Amino acid sequence: MPTLLVRHAAYLVAFDDADQAWEDGGLFAEDHVIRAVGPTASLPETADRIVDARDRVILPGLVNTHHHFTQTLTRALPAAQDADLFTWLKVHYPIWAGLTPEAVAVSTKIAVAELLLSGCTTTSDHTYLWPNGARLDDQIEAAAEMGIRFHAARGSMSVGESLGGLPPDSVVEDEAAILRDSRRLIETYHDPERYAMLRIVLAPCSPFSVSPDLMRESVALARSYGVHAHTHLAETRDEDAYCRATFAKSPVELAEDLGWVGDDVWHAHVVHAAPEEIGRLGRSRTGIAHCPSSNMRLASGIAPLGAWTRAGVRVGLGVDGSASNDGSHLLAEARQAMLLQRATGDPAALSARAALRLATRGGAATLGRDDIGALAPGMAADFVGYRLDALGLAGGAVHDPLAALVFCQPPGVDLSVVNGRVRVEGGRLVGVDLPPLIARHNAIARGLAQSVR
Repeated sequence: MPTLLVRHAAYLVAFDDADQAWEDGGLFAEDHVIRAVGPTASLPETADRIVDARDRVILPGLVNTHHHFTQTLTRALPAAQDADLFTWLKVHYPIWAGLTPEAVAVSTKIAVAELLLSGCTTTSDHTYLWPNGARLDDQIEAAAEMGIRFHAARGSMSVGESLGGLPPDSVVEDEAAILRDSRRLIETYHDPERYAMLRIVLAPCSPFSVSPDLMRESVALARSYGVHAHTHLAETRDEDAYCRATFAKSPVELAEDLGWVGDDVWHAHVVHAAPEEIGRLGRSRTGIAHCPSSNMRLASGIAPLGAWTRAGVRVGLGVDGSASNDGSHLLAEARQAMLLQRATGDPAALSARAALRLATRGGAATLGRDDIGALAPGMAADFVGYRLDALGLAGGAVHDPLAALVFCQPPGVDLSVVNGRVRVEGGRLVGVDLPPLIARHNAIARGLAQSVR
């Protein structure tokens, strides 16, 4: 089996159960698994590949718990730049109706490239429109080519405007067809084993775009196969008003009634939940993907992160978007999370270390993983390195190299290893020619926007 040795890291932070960190640290991996981690002097001296990590800080790979890859095609649309969520969605739905299999594949590669270059090694995605023959298979194939660990969510919408939903009828699907395809995807692709590179998630979009029946049947189907379930919840006050008017329940009450709580479920956002609802979510060990940039961009509000963690909710970070964040830089999202919590008036509301822990251990727990998010023997060989001599860290890394990653301008990653395989080296993606990929992506983006003018 191939072996990999990382040695002489200026600083290695494990985020393990003992919260260990070492100067002049390193790790030794065999195949796709970490076998040893600690001071360089304690590690084997030889390996098939040796990485000298001087002037770098080494961390576990970051974990992204919520995203919409295809939205890279509709960033910064003029008509949606100053909109709330419901208005923003109505602007985008007609454009997304033009998605094709190629558009899904190319946008997936662009989003994954951004994530990898920011330090992310595991991501989930929640695409919920599948027009013109597009399928989740298109994302799965593209993500595999890029080499990222992937939780692929089969999103869906089934309640259009004619039935009181928000999306136009032209972009919703038949519920029986959604469930058939969900079953097919699980049986074809889902890998429940430790170190899995691909898992399937069932993910009806939101209370205002799917029926209660589809929510119940989707989570029941997921549980029958042992896969996880994901949806948007309590993102805006408009959603809260919709749920109370339509179902006579708050969004969280509706989720509870439909069985959408537990350690196999995680929700995106949950900005607007009552204290007692947060307590119940914590007791059920339900997860939440915190998406601060998107919440700020759409004026959705500030999520009560402190209340979540005190209640025992599993919390990870999500870049969301990319058209409600307009970026896929997970380290930048950790910084945004730290700053936004402090904007509530407490300068110690979230520390830099705690923000990075959310992006590593927290994200792993949210996705239901115990094999990623930390550097320790027996964990997956997913880790990243940032250069401490980067311009944006000058004057910061010399004082606290870990905190500088969050307080200072978030750098791109210099080294990324996923499942024991080097995906970024010297700040460049390995085996990916970005310029033609970006050019094709931009051509598709222009075509989508022009098709609705």
